[in-house]
Amino acid sequence: MKKLKERWGVSSNFQLAIIFVVFSITGSSAVFIAKPFLNFIGLHRDSFSPDFIWGGLVYLLFRILLIFPFYQILLVIYGWLFGQFKFFWEFEKKMLSRMGLGFIFK
Repeated sequence: MKKLKERWGVSSNFQLAIIFVVFSITGSSAVFIAKPFLNFIGLHRDSFSPDFIWGGLVYLLFRILLIFPFYQILLVIYGWLFGQFKFFWEFEKKMLSRMGLGFIFK
């Protein structure tokens, strides 16, 4: 834990615990929100033809691709709600720049 605190620039175990809570809530929320959003836009698991064998996998792929942007947005929102906005904003910028999406913040 000491190395993780040093790497993230976190000073206390309490702050580290808050960061872990934010990560867990964000992941759960992103997964929870994706399914109703797909239903809202009219994409259901059974939207594909029964003859299309890969329909379930296509639906799952759409869901996973949708979880990613929800996760990014929720991470910053929950970070702000828990008083860790600066940490999560910097974390977000670093993560997206490593994925080649750093141009969003320039």
